[in-house]
Amino acid sequence: MATRAMRERLALPQQFRRWRSRHRDPATALFRGLRLRLTLWYSGVLTVSLLLAGIGLYFGVERLVLRPITQDVDRQVAQMARDWAREGRPPCPLPGASRSVSFYAVCFEVDDDDLEPTDDVKELEPEPPHEFLDDDLAHRALAQGTASDVMDGGHEVGALYRTAQVVRDRSSGSVLGVVQGGRSIAEQRSALAALRTILLALGGVALLVATLGGLFLSGRALAPARLAFARQQAFIADASHELRTPLTLLRANAEVLLRRRDRFDPEDAALLEDIVAETAHMDHLASNLLTLARLDANRLQLEYDVVDLSELVAAIARRVAALAAERQIVVEVAADRRVVIVGDRQALEQAALILVDNALKYTPPGGRVTLRTDTSDGEAHLVVADTGVGIDPAHLPRLGERFYRVDKARSRETGGVGLGLAIARGIATAHGGTLRLESQPGRGTTATLTFPAKGPGRAPEN
Repeated sequence: MATRAMRERLALPQQFRRWRSRHRDPATALFRGLRLRLTLWYSGVLTVSLLLAGIGLYFGVERLVLRPITQDVDRQVAQMARDWAREGRPPCPLPGASRSVSFYAVCFEVDDDDLEPTDDVKELEPEPPHEFLDDDLAHRALAQGTASDVMDGGHEVGALYRTAQVVRDRSSGSVLGVVQGGRSIAEQRSALAALRTILLALGGVALLVATLGGLFLSGRALAPARLAFARQQAFIADASHELRTPLTLLRANAEVLLRRRDRFDPEDAALLEDIVAETAHMDHLASNLLTLARLDANRLQLEYDVVDLSELVAAIARRVAALAAERQIVVEVAADRRVVIVGDRQALEQAALILVDNALKYTPPGGRVTLRTDTSDGEAHLVVADTGVGIDPAHLPRLGERFYRVDKARSRETGGVGLGLAIARGIATAHGGTLRLESQPGRGTTATLTFPAKGPGRAPEN
């Protein structure tokens, strides 16, 4: 009854894990990532294009709107400077009836190396804003000949374009003063601000629509590739499955013949041994390909149950004890308490055996392999650490890739085909976990399988 109740409690978590496994299988992750990258590239190019078009349009319109105004102000100030130099007296204040109401002008005379307005500012027509009368622009004009800027003329005037020009005596060339004129460009600035807002809004909407459209189109474009990938995985799985039977028969027949090796010439017996070795290698390769193809296609049948990792590593240690003793390697188990997860025991055992097998292969005689389990932060860990030859850090990022081997010649001698770690990683992923590898040349390797722990890390009591 307790077992039945436990299985009922695990029903929902199992369903959730299966649903998550389906959405985390390598093929789905591959095409989801490819679709996202295509959309990001498309959106990035479109964003740059929209920015360049918007910036070009904005500054083009700004030039068309403001340039006639600035040219008109420059022309009027230049005319006032010529009148002052010709008549010998400042043309300020301006006769209001002959000037645009938005055109402001003030004349500064040189007085003891300083600049003073020629008339009371109250007599200027139209009356300029207080900020316009600031003589900093006139001082810059004294240093450069002419100067211009855009300033804030206050709430009533708004943005104000102003320019200043030095006036010199025609005969002596001495400085008579500075003419400064300006005109409000608040309306034009307001129109440009509205244009900027419209461009940003339209650009944002266009980018959003284009991104959603890009997601849709990339999904449609990748659909044939995804179908072809699925067919390829199915072909690999079917081919691997079909190859295993004849390979098994071939190997069995060769082994039967080898039992009668005394009837064969030594060379024929050696050939039979080679046949047995090669068929064993091919059978191992076909089995690994079949497992990977099923993992990719999410067709690996997993039977979820409560699994005690501490018991699992103890069982594995007993299984490899004879092989470890033959290689003069000490296998230790450091699992003093129960560490339980929800998973498929056979698949988890296969993943752990792959790590232990690798540790035994690359640990020299006299070395040590330690199997450890623990929990932390809601995660269960199965750790296989050895004191073997270690791995160069340059290879670590690629370990787990299919058919990737650090030393291909050595892997061939030890029977490795470069698929073990890929299978272990695939099994970990199918359980919502990860595989992490750490290694230092000459100091050994540590492989850690991490899974979501069941409860606080202890199995429920029956």
